[in-house]
Amino acid sequence: MIDNIVIEITEFGFVSVCKVNETHCWVEDLHPNAQYEFWVTATNTTGISPASEKAVYMTVPSPPVIRERGCSSCPEAALIRWESGNTNPVESYTVDLSETGTDEEGGVTESIVAVPTCECLIQLQPGRQYLISVRAVNIGGPSNKSEPICISTTGTVFHLLQDTAHPCLSLSEDGFSMFYGDEELPISTQCVVSSWPRCAAVLGDLIPVRGRRYWEVAVEEATEYRIGVAYEDTQRNSYLGGTDSSWCMRHVLTPSRHKYEFLHGGWSPDVRITVNPVRIGVSLDYAAGMLSFFNADLKQHLHTFHCNFLDYVQPCFALDNPGALTVCNGVATPWYVHSV
Repeated sequence: MIDNIVIEITEFGFVSVCKVNETHCWVEDLHPNAQYEFWVTATNTTGISPASEKAVYMTVPSPPVIRERGCSSCPEAALIRWESGNTNPVESYTVDLSETGTDEEGGVTESIVAVPTCECLIQLQPGRQYLISVRAVNIGGPSNKSEPICISTTGTVFHLLQDTAHPCLSLSEDGFSMFYGDEELPISTQCVVSSWPRCAAVLGDLIPVRGRRYWEVAVEEATEYRIGVAYEDTQRNSYLGGTDSSWCMRHVLTPSRHKYEFLHGGWSPDVRITVNPVRIGVSLDYAAGMLSFFNADLKQHLHTFHCNFLDYVQPCFALDNPGALTVCNGVATPWYVHSV
């Protein structure tokens, strides 16, 4: 007759002992994504038996954490980024997505498996809304799902990138607004490598997919700003619009009027704007090679650059004096943009 059974467990070189009177045992409070060894000995009045063969078991990982500010979307796709949530590496990730507002809402309609890194570019249908979650996978199996994120493909959504912001700038918690305050350092202060030393600029995290993109920017009439796009590897020793790899609309306050420039390679055509826009629409069309600007409130076309984009560009925003600027995301492309 067996008096008791001793189950011994090793984790990180430490041995734990559990005594039971049954031929099975629940072992709880194990760490996620960790490897354990189990072996069993039986005890009776005669003594302790030899140990059983060791069984190796891997616990499933913790669920990942989706980085909402790291996610971008457009009408054709979404770029989802997340943190692993695990100290030890996992084998892969599975991205689950379901379309909301359908008969299958709440269920998984598609899974993307064997994703090797903490990001995934997903092809989607335009004008839809999706719930997306992520699971981490190891030899023990998949984790629980992450908290889901809701992605709409009605318009373009991106965030301002903190690691590209000039030291003079502050970004809002949601990553959509930038501020340059009176108390800040002068623009010529020592900059991080990714900043433009001659203007207080920041890049936006636009999804790297070709097609047509549209976003709007809310500005203040008393603020001098630059709104445009630039290649990621644009040389930063100039200003936005001052090189052949950046394009921008610039607002300058003069003693007599509001002046608007459309700069590329340091040159601007002579364009007069009679009504000062406070909401500017920006349309980027890779296929047509066009970057267009609009007064969104008046549905008025302001200017179009005709460019042969050799690579993906990123939205770029700069403030030349104290003020604020807000990116308006998720706006569907207006009808009048297609007429340009």
